[in-house]
Amino acid sequence: MKQILILAVSMLVAAPSALAAQSLEGKWTNPKRSVIVTVDRCGQAYCGTVSWASQHNRDKVADNGRQLLGTRILTDLKPTGGGLYKGQAFEPKRNIRGSATVRQLGSNTMVVKGCAVLGLFCKEQRWTRIVD
Repeated sequence: MKQILILAVSMLVAAPSALAAQSLEGKWTNPKRSVIVTVDRCGQAYCGTVSWASQHNRDKVADNGRQLLGTRILTDLKPTGGGLYKGQAFEPKRNIRGSATVRQLGSNTMVVKGCAVLGLFCKEQRWTRIVD
């Protein structure tokens, strides 16, 4: 009986850790499903790299002399509590860097907000996890 109680308590203690471990890592897509970003650990933070993009999006970025696939668009995302992460964003179509805020709304949804020019220009999107 004591072993069952210890096992149950350890499972309850591990449950929040399991939810936290699910975190941001994985493949995410934008609302139009025209870009897939793979989010991985980068040292003590998370980063997001474009792993797939529609031909239209690749062409838009190529018009500016850049390549979209393999571009890191989220950098140094660190948890600040309550499913919120802060770091840096890069918008490759316009070659703009700024601050990023990512708010995880559940295991399969997150809101990504990037702001540039001292926070005057911001864009927000709701991304969904791609489940293999």
